[in-house]
Amino acid sequence: MKILLTGGAGYIGSHTAIELKKAGHEIVIGDNFSNSKPDVLEKINQIVGQKIEFHEIDFTNQNDTLKLFEECHFDAVIHFAGLKAVGESCTMPIEYYKNNIDSTLNIVEAMKKYDVNNLVFSSSATVYGIPKKLPLKEGMPTSCTNPYGWTKLMNEQILTDVTRANPKFSVVLLRYFNPIGAHESGLIGEDPNGIPNNLMPYITKVAKGVLPELNVFGNDYPTKDGTGVRDYIHVVDLAKGHVDAIEYAEKHRGVEIFNLGTGVGYSVLDIVNTFSRVNNIKVPYRIAERRDGDVAECYADAGKAREVLNWSATKTLDDMCKDSWNFAKNN
Repeated sequence: MKILLTGGAGYIGSHTAIELKKAGHEIVIGDNFSNSKPDVLEKINQIVGQKIEFHEIDFTNQNDTLKLFEECHFDAVIHFAGLKAVGESCTMPIEYYKNNIDSTLNIVEAMKKYDVNNLVFSSSATVYGIPKKLPLKEGMPTSCTNPYGWTKLMNEQILTDVTRANPKFSVVLLRYFNPIGAHESGLIGEDPNGIPNNLMPYITKVAKGVLPELNVFGNDYPTKDGTGVRDYIHVVDLAKGHVDAIEYAEKHRGVEIFNLGTGVGYSVLDIVNTFSRVNNIKVPYRIAERRDGDVAECYADAGKAREVLNWSATKTLDDMCKDSWNFAKNN
């Protein structure tokens, strides 16, 4: 298939590009570098051994989006593009709703006009809101605690409605849990612009001495060590899930939802201690106040992806921590 990766220069998109190429697909990356860097493209090219087609584009621009679809004749789309910082979404809700929803509407409009009928959407476990029961399963009620999460849930609804109205259309909604890690080459990994919002890039910046210490937000949760528990998944496992999802979309019609996680919850201190152990480097931290909107525990039931997509996460927490540091110390 010829597949458009919107936001394909980003953390998850770049790793997915590599796995799609390994699986024999033709890919085109579209990105505006709002939360990624142009040199990622050179590194993808280096890893796959050829130059990947790239277009610098903002998918909130309707005319540019239509023009790209007219020129490229895609078979499928994997839609990663969007603003993604939970805290920032609370201070910039208008920008988040406008960016994340407008881009999706423009993409599905272009898909309809140019008869592209297969789409995988980058959703999030945030759509489950505050978990009332664990592990989280796809059929559970949805709710959100921040504008970022609402944009994901609204986009899920938009794509569901579009698919119901078009019997040719096929959509797979992937609800990610917490991706960490990096490509084994050490060439690409999570490298956000500015102060990191996610745990692992914060840990690596502390390990490199760029930041003095890690803030651990809360140690009084009802968990084994008082710190928040999340389902951390290696980004390469997550990327492989997209390959399985887009190939599933090509063969089936309608909408399907899959959790992509390991099914195992690790605490913040589990991550810190494992990172320190496997990399033989100390990570100083301090306990800070809880953050608004954070939940005590969140982890997936990934059984549906295992049964339907024949996908499951294979990399360990040691792998995640080793690969994260391998990338961070070389970049």
